[in-house]
Amino acid sequence: MTTHEKGSAPRPPAKDPRDLPDVSGLTVGVLGGTGPQGRGLAYRFARAGQKVIIGSRAADRAQAAAEELGHGVEGADNAECARRSDAVIVAVPWDGHAKTLESLRGELVGKLVIDCVNPLGFDKKGAYALKPEEGSAAEQAAALLPESRVTAAFHHLSAVLLQDTAIEEIDTDVLVLGEARADTDLVQALAGRIPGMRGIFAGRLRNAHQVESLVANLISVNRRYKAHAGLRVTDV
Repeated sequence: MTTHEKGSAPRPPAKDPRDLPDVSGLTVGVLGGTGPQGRGLAYRFARAGQKVIIGSRAADRAQAAAEELGHGVEGADNAECARRSDAVIVAVPWDGHAKTLESLRGELVGKLVIDCVNPLGFDKKGAYALKPEEGSAAEQAAALLPESRVTAAFHHLSAVLLQDTAIEEIDTDVLVLGEARADTDLVQALAGRIPGMRGIFAGRLRNAHQVESLVANLISVNRRYKAHAGLRVTDV
């Protein structure tokens, strides 16, 4: 006799990975929003109709950058940015990553945190990956923010393309990593808000190091071919 014949309920159908939630009402905060990557992401999300707040150590710098970006973007100090946002993108320089997150642990409790920091070094041979003690920038964030929902995404995007107002679409996939499917689904959906982008689940945070490290290879591609290379995942 089968399990179903014994009276147990049949298994529900597997969830379609392309069935993603509506995230249009989320407020997106960008820590490091005055830097090239942060500004670019803030601009793209705001242009797509998302409510965006950019954060900086100095509120006046954030406010000045927000005015330049337009599209309803607001500026605030990092703490206010974290408090007022539903999802917070971490786009700070690697050397300030740990200190910034430690200082915002309270404000980020319960928040969806999206780490896009790439630990890299540079020498005369070019860019190379660094290996944080925790394994990756995303895993460092998870260790520092035990009461936040830490994910990793938006590593492989060109700040030049993101900030170019003449470009309508950014033709690339965004690899998304995290521990909870509900959280990675939200991040994938956010990526899809930007025309041309698609969010692709790429594993748990323990796999974040190779995703962060790949940026060093893309920098080499860009230098050789004078390009702004991104990634596309085939057959998905």
